[in-house]
Amino acid sequence: MCRLAAITSKEYISAIEPILALETMKEGHDGSGLGLTLKDLGGPFEKLKKYPVLSGISSAAGKKMLDGHMKKNGFKLKYEWQPKIKKVKGIAARDNYFARAYDYPASFKNKTVEEKESLLMNTRLALRKIGEPEEALFVFSFYPDVLTLKEVGDPLQVAEFFGLDRDGLKAKIVLAQGRQNTNYAIYLYACHPFFIQGYCSMTNGENTAFVPIREFLMSRGLPGYTGYNSDSEVFTHILHYTVRQLGFPLHYYKDVITPLKSSEIGQRRDGEALKLMKQSLRPLCIDGPNMVIGFTPDGTCFMVQDSKKLRPGVVGGVKGRYALMSEECGVDKAVPKRDRSKDIFPMKYDMVIISPQAQEVKVWNQLQG
Repeated sequence: MCRLAAITSKEYISAIEPILALETMKEGHDGSGLGLTLKDLGGPFEKLKKYPVLSGISSAAGKKMLDGHMKKNGFKLKYEWQPKIKKVKGIAARDNYFARAYDYPASFKNKTVEEKESLLMNTRLALRKIGEPEEALFVFSFYPDVLTLKEVGDPLQVAEFFGLDRDGLKAKIVLAQGRQNTNYAIYLYACHPFFIQGYCSMTNGENTAFVPIREFLMSRGLPGYTGYNSDSEVFTHILHYTVRQLGFPLHYYKDVITPLKSSEIGQRRDGEALKLMKQSLRPLCIDGPNMVIGFTPDGTCFMVQDSKKLRPGVVGGVKGRYALMSEECGVDKAVPKRDRSKDIFPMKYDMVIISPQAQEVKVWNQLQG
């Protein structure tokens, strides 16, 4: 199994904090990798929030590919952050780890947000296409105010390798996952969290309904619904499809992935809408066990379980700082001074939703609507 650690905060926090929480849950993950996604960036990126940040890894040859492609397409480099690499036994350093803030091409300065998001997504996919065959270039996210780091190795050692305990890299939302993928070979594109156009998620579990979900998503005609080196990447894409593409409120994500029984739907005031959703989006129904943590573009964070409720998950904290963790010991590490009696252990009908800036936590119950 994997272990998940996320912190959402009103104040900027160090990227090392959720990784230290992961360390308390070490018996639950195999230490084969670390994935880290930061949103609402502080430190050197605090004054660069309007510029998209391209996160990835490259070889020397891959860096030339990257520079050439970005220059050809009119992107201008504003700032480049590189981790302060420390030699750590067992981790083979690659040539370049980077997070680059770019200015948009001149022709896109006055475009809509949607047009800019399409540009960034298509650019990321183009870079992946040219860099993946020889593993010369990996790109994980390209979006304003978001940064992603991934590497193979024990999470705490990877954090030491990247110098996250010494670096000024900060954010208000940080998602971290220990271990890469359950059913596939260890590969950077199989490492959680996954990200697309402002939507991000990571999962602990096994998605046995992966194939029909993948086929449905790929038939939607959106270029970003591709890759799928992990059976968990579809959870991010279902989130994106439900909220961004269909325009549904976030809580309907729960209704899409774990639809109610017909007898239960009748208890909801929006029952007729739920029936139509269940019929038309049936291929997106998941068959776990799964626990999912994620965030949306406005900084809302959430935790949701599948109907089997066979993967652990807990949310706890105080106003201004909440932790979403696989285990209670992770919350203890992230927010030790809290009222533990208010910790939330979401069950199969629950979706825990934390508002931006960690101001309020709510439990949305699927039966009650």
